Amino acid sequence: MRLNIIAAIGKNNELGKNNDLIWHLPNDLKFFKKMTTGKTILMGKNTFDSLPGLLPNRKHIVFNFSKDFKNDEIEIFNSIDDFIKKYKTSDEDIFVIGGASIYKQFIDKVNIMYLTEINAEDKKADVFFPCFNKDEWNKNVIGSNTDNNIEYKHVKYIRK
Repeated sequence: MRLNIIAAIGKNNELGKNNDLIWHLPNDLKFFKKMTTGKTILMGKNTFDSLPGLLPNRKHIVFNFSKDFKNDEIEIFNSIDDFIKKYKTSDEDIFVIGGASIYKQFIDKVNIMYLTEINAEDKKADVFFPCFNKDEWNKNVIGSNTDNNIEYKHVKYIRK
């Protein structure tokens, strides 16, 4: 499997608040769609619950650490070890899409991260992307944009 992270983060690694995105960036949502369509997306249950529904043309994997969650349209794992055991020989592109605790559990297992680095901050954010050592990654800005007067860059980080 090719395991990647994709996330949009503020200046202080802000991811969201109240189980929702902080900034409305239409072109970043298009970037997310372009990167993940036809791929597998992996997320925690809170992130899954925050979606408007199943995202079209993507396979959904949800981590739920209590065993009472059932949904026939998605694949559910209760342990990261079980997920890795099943997918380690897969040829799939898998994108970790959140939330904060899932990013934290997978950041040491990925070799590529696509981070939208937003030139803004939100003091009321309640979830954050994990800190990582940028010296361990090669950084390549693959695009920049402005939506709603907010500047941001799409950055591809490749583990050295």
